[in-house]
Amino acid sequence: MHFSHPRWSYDTNIYEVNVRQYTKDGTFKAFSTHLKRLRDMGVEILWFMPVTPISVKDRKGTLGSYYAVQDYTGINNEFGSMQDFKDLVGDAHHLGFKVIIDWVANHSGNDNIWIEKHPDFYCYDESNNIIHPHGWEDVSKLNFDNLNMQESMIEAMKFWVDNCDIDGFRCDMAHLVPLEFWKKARTVLNEAKPELFWLAECEEPHYHEAFDATYTWKWMHATEKYYKNEIDLNALFNVLYDYDNSFNKDAFRVYFTSNHDENSWNGSEYEKYGPAARALAVFSCTWNGIPMIYTGQEMPNQRRLQFFDKDHLDWKPVCQLHDFYKILLQLRKKNSSLRAADNSVTTFKIDTNQNDKIFAYLRRNGNDEVMVILNLSGDTLNVECHNHLLSGIYREIFNNSEIEFEDHFNLNIQPWHYLVYEKKLPV
Repeated sequence: MHFSHPRWSYDTNIYEVNVRQYTKDGTFKAFSTHLKRLRDMGVEILWFMPVTPISVKDRKGTLGSYYAVQDYTGINNEFGSMQDFKDLVGDAHHLGFKVIIDWVANHSGNDNIWIEKHPDFYCYDESNNIIHPHGWEDVSKLNFDNLNMQESMIEAMKFWVDNCDIDGFRCDMAHLVPLEFWKKARTVLNEAKPELFWLAECEEPHYHEAFDATYTWKWMHATEKYYKNEIDLNALFNVLYDYDNSFNKDAFRVYFTSNHDENSWNGSEYEKYGPAARALAVFSCTWNGIPMIYTGQEMPNQRRLQFFDKDHLDWKPVCQLHDFYKILLQLRKKNSSLRAADNSVTTFKIDTNQNDKIFAYLRRNGNDEVMVILNLSGDTLNVECHNHLLSGIYREIFNNSEIEFEDHFNLNIQPWHYLVYEKKLPV
């Protein structure tokens, strides 16, 4: 069975919401005050980290991990009531957002209500102790050989579609769960609500048999290695070439510079990429994929957020990168050359006199065209290029300057900076 992407998803973007740390109150109601700001920024999909109750048994830190689920159809009262969440989804829909929730299928918390009611839903070791997968002591591994467990899991997912009108799921560690389960779940849930969006936290090409979108961990790790001078630019290109050869053309790939795991455990994008962070964010928004932004990146937040304890952001009246993201997300929405996994879009790598430091590419769909020039070095560069693809008047989206290219260009670009040109259509 082939699942079609939701019609609205080809030019969309994802914003990950960490409710606990988003505001001092850490509630759905407090987060809802940010909806209009995020919509103005161009955000479309709101991905909420798990909203279910967190297990108390073997809890880590003072508040525990979102990913230790105590009840798959309950609400985390730390964030508010079920009605508060329904109201938030309704308000988000009214403003034009889609809402997806995090789903943890591989394991539950250690005092999940299923453990007493359905002990056969779990996996056990030779001593008849529940298995805690991958050394995660606060969670218990679910048994996907048990078809009754699978049915209960799908019913729990359907609860959120039916009762809260959500628009899809981000599935935690999706590759640890059998692909056949995800196919079954999507088949059932798409009958309940067509055009649900499915994002898998995995990088397995065949999981696109069930999912719309997957992560790009290899790219994320490679860009960090590049910034630290551990690999060269050709190695980065090889990752992208590998993606092109390994994944189907209609597979959505999600590009990002941070998320909840990366920020808390490996550091903010500024720890990992330093001054290259913004150029890589431009890439995420303009390459063939779906960009993802994490809570606070628009501030920008430059510190690690605690994972198991309260550690809220301190929002300022104006977010420094609000317009940066707004410009990129608006361009992505209106210019069809930036659509993801669209066979009518062609992406060309543009060679320059600085191929060891400059990553330039042009994306084209009919008359729509966007050219991106990324200086992935700490040097001020004079960049020259001769290419027959370049012809016409282009507008640089961040400073609104216009330039005419006639098969060539000669430009100066600052260290770790970026230029994004949209071709002007004839009036």
